[in-house]
Amino acid sequence: MATPAFEDIAETFEFLDDWEDRYRHVIDMGKAMPPLDDAFKVPATKVEGCASQVWLLPKIEGEGAGARFDFQGDSDAMIVRGLIAILHALYSGLTLAEVLKVDAGAELARLGLHEHLSSQRSNGLRAMVERIRTLAASAAA
Repeated sequence: MATPAFEDIAETFEFLDDWEDRYRHVIDMGKAMPPLDDAFKVPATKVEGCASQVWLLPKIEGEGAGARFDFQGDSDAMIVRGLIAILHALYSGLTLAEVLKVDAGAELARLGLHEHLSSQRSNGLRAMVERIRTLAASAAA
């Protein structure tokens, strides 16, 4: 189950055969993302387990499992900002219940990221996915 925004990214990745082009596209997506206000770059929003600095700020509209999930994110590394943009496309606008059903590993595998990210980046990406799932689960409870 993927959002139309994530499907667009997957289609773009299919079109870009060269990994260098995909990498540049990820960085461009990161550059296009609005920065997170410094006031929100605090320990409560920081994602542990990432080699670079990463912050995720949830924005949940509504109550219970049917509430809509969204978030803002930022990083001090351009490629990681791009990964945050990809996760934003994957999860933004879903209900909390839908967020918990997303198989992020399978969806991200469609982009072929795992073969090209360092193990530190892959661990950081997993940490971000885990944080998103935790935020959605606690908001749905």
